[in-house]
Amino acid sequence: MRVREANFDGLPGLTHHYAGLSFGNEASARHQYQVSNPKLAAKQSLLKMKTLADAGFWQGVIPPQARPNIPVLRQLGFTGRDSEVLAKVWKYSPDLLSAASSASSMWVANAATVCPSADAMDKRVHFTVANLNNKFHRSSEAQQTERTLRAIFASGKHFSVHEALPQVDLFGDEGAANHNRFGGAYGEPGLQLFIYGRQGNTNGLAPSRYPARQTREASEAVARLNRVRPQSLLFAQQNPAVIDQGVFHNDVIAVSNQQVLFCHEQAFVDQQALLSTLHERVPGFCPLVVPSQAVSVADAVNTYLFNSQLLSHESGGMTLVLPQEAREHEGVWQYLNFLLAEDNPIERLHVFDLRESMANGGGPACLRLRVVLTEDEYQAANPAVIMNDTLFTVLNQWVDRWYRDRLTQADLVDPQLLQEGQDALDELTRILNLGAVYPFQQ
Repeated sequence: MRVREANFDGLPGLTHHYAGLSFGNEASARHQYQVSNPKLAAKQSLLKMKTLADAGFWQGVIPPQARPNIPVLRQLGFTGRDSEVLAKVWKYSPDLLSAASSASSMWVANAATVCPSADAMDKRVHFTVANLNNKFHRSSEAQQTERTLRAIFASGKHFSVHEALPQVDLFGDEGAANHNRFGGAYGEPGLQLFIYGRQGNTNGLAPSRYPARQTREASEAVARLNRVRPQSLLFAQQNPAVIDQGVFHNDVIAVSNQQVLFCHEQAFVDQQALLSTLHERVPGFCPLVVPSQAVSVADAVNTYLFNSQLLSHESGGMTLVLPQEAREHEGVWQYLNFLLAEDNPIERLHVFDLRESMANGGGPACLRLRVVLTEDEYQAANPAVIMNDTLFTVLNQWVDRWYRDRLTQADLVDPQLLQEGQDALDELTRILNLGAVYPFQQ
């Protein structure tokens, strides 16, 4: 039976704007309060999905969340009609309205952690929704993410979707952005490497400037919920020094696929010991470790070199999917061409313009959730979300109907924007055959 890795990309929402909400994400802070283009963000994302689908990869779409998040604002004590809630929050705190309007769910690498059926004790594909509790604007995503994943992966025979961990600091979980899977063929049992930034509230290794968002306790709980075979588990700590340089998730400093680990030499604590363990446990393990003298951590963060997608072709070899910023940086592009000339599985580079996402701190890898599926599991997923020529055309037309091409923080108080968003998502649920997954549809 054919087993492949599918990528489900998040579609940027209608309130995509630059609020600088994510402390520790330097691109987010650098572009705070600049003018965004939600329509362009959505079209850039759709073009990436369609291009990869055309190249033969399994590609799906995950819809945005409803924003501004009126229910969470009411939970905070703001009352009245929806338009009155928006006005009151804007008067109280424009940044709070930004947080309730964030389109950060577009980065679905943070949506959940996935365990393929080959690694699960019950032979189902498992999803544990991330609580994202390190940031208020992201912590409110979990319930909607769970509803959406259940609508896409509805077959109980094939899939199991778990709710997020408790919303407390001890179990801070950032999803697949801190999770790697190694192995040979996708359908064979693999090795899952969970990366954490700190362990509980101990005084052990931890960053001093920026927060370590993922805890070991959260990673261990996710592994239990996902029913990961004990022999498929490995845990390692992210280097706190690089977290303090803007590496807020592991996927900003490392990416893996099958037997390959592409990472910076400063990515992990006790990195040589980790690489030795991977050599022992992953047949044919191929580490591609980038030295600081070739690419500094700062340059890796600025170009999102490692926030790339590493994709296997059925014919063999791999493609590295990169943001335009990696090509525009002379040193990074020089290293990538050196990598292509070397003897390793990476045979091609594919560059996308994702500037709208990049300006908020999310590259190609942030925009996708990796889901290894057998042919039967793929057929059991909601077919309406799978990218093809027709869906690409329909979604681009949908974006043209509803999305604005200019948005600032001040626009978020506009009740018409809220209505546009609800009308657009109501239509989108019909296009993607999701049912009434949004609270405003209830």
